[in-house]
Amino acid sequence: MTLGGDDWLLGLMSGTSMDGIDAALIKSDGSRVLEQGPRITLPYDASQRALLESVMGNTADCQEVETALTHWHHQAVSSLLEQAGLKASDVSLIGFHGQTTFHDPKKAVTRQIGDGALLAKLCGIAVVNDFRSADVAAGGEGAPLAPLYHRALAKDLEKPLMVLNIGGVSNITFLGQDETVLACDTGPGNGLLDDWMMKHFDMPMDEGGKVAASGTLDPLVLAGLLDHGYFSEAPPKSLDRYDFSPELVQALNPMDGATTLTAFTAAAVAKVLPFLPERPNRCLVTGGGRRNPFMMDLLTRELDMPVEPVEVVGWDGDALEAQAFAFLARRSQLGLPLSLPTTTRVAAPCKGGVLHLAS
Repeated sequence: MTLGGDDWLLGLMSGTSMDGIDAALIKSDGSRVLEQGPRITLPYDASQRALLESVMGNTADCQEVETALTHWHHQAVSSLLEQAGLKASDVSLIGFHGQTTFHDPKKAVTRQIGDGALLAKLCGIAVVNDFRSADVAAGGEGAPLAPLYHRALAKDLEKPLMVLNIGGVSNITFLGQDETVLACDTGPGNGLLDDWMMKHFDMPMDEGGKVAASGTLDPLVLAGLLDHGYFSEAPPKSLDRYDFSPELVQALNPMDGATTLTAFTAAAVAKVLPFLPERPNRCLVTGGGRRNPFMMDLLTRELDMPVEPVEVVGWDGDALEAQAFAFLARRSQLGLPLSLPTTTRVAAPCKGGVLHLAS
C-alpha cells in the first residue's frame, strides 16, 4: 500500500436515514484534500431498508444482515470503479463506515455492522472499518467523525463557520478563526420526518418540503419536543437516531405533523448556538436536508445568518460523508487521530479504525 496522496481512496457511507449507500473517491495525504473524484449513490429498495430497520436499536448478533450489507457495499464499490474507469489496483484503501444499529456512548456502546474483512476480500482492496469504537472505549461520544474532514475542506474559507449535516440525525462542525474545531449532534435530522412520511403518506421523505410547507406549525407541540434535557447539555455530545420520540406529534394531522417535525429539526440546531465560542458568519448545509427548501427557510429564520448548501463553496453534499470516511481511513492508516476532545469529548486525540488487508 502506498502512503502518499497521489493514490485514490474510496469512502462508503450508509447513514441513519437508511436511504442508500454513498460511495466517493478522493485523494488525500491525511491532512489535505488533494482531489475529489467521482461519486455514486445506490438507493436501498424497500426490502433492503426493511432488513436494516429490523436490526435497528439492536446490539445482538445479526450476521445475516451484516453479510448482506457488506455485499451491497461491494456492489457500490464495483459500480463506482466502473463509472470512474478504474481498476481495484488503482485504489489503495477503502473507508467502510457500515450501518449504525445502536449508539449509546453513555453506556460506552456503539455498533456499526459491516464485515471489513469480507469487503476487503470481495473488492481486492484494503479496508478500514470500525471507526467509532476506539473513541467510545476511551470515553468519547464516538460521533460526529466528519469534523476533521470539514476542517481540511474549509482550510481557505472565511471563519468562523458552521457546517451542518442533516441526515437521519443532524450534527454541526464549528470552525473558529483561531483554528478551534467544535462538533456535536444537534438533534433530529430527517429521521423523525422520514418515519412520519412513510407512516402517513407511504413516502420515504418529504420531497422538496412540499408536505411540511402546506401544513401549520403547532407551537405547543414544538415546545414540548424542545423540552428535552439533551438541549441543555454543552457540546461535544451525540445521539442515537431513536433518542427522540414522535409521541407528542401523534395527535396532529399528517400535514401539521410534517410541519412541526421539520420545525423541530431547525429549532434544535439553533439550540447549539449559545454554546459556540463565537457566532458563525454563515452555515453551510450538507446531507439530504439541504434539498428541503422549507427546512432551509426555517433554518435561516432560526439561526439568523446566511444558510446555504455546501455546493456554493464547491463541495458535493451528496458525497461529503463518504469522502470523510475515505479521509479518515487514510488518517487511520497513518496513525493520525480521528477525533479530538472538542469533537467527541474524548480525553485526548484518539486514533481509531481497524485495517483489513486484501488477500
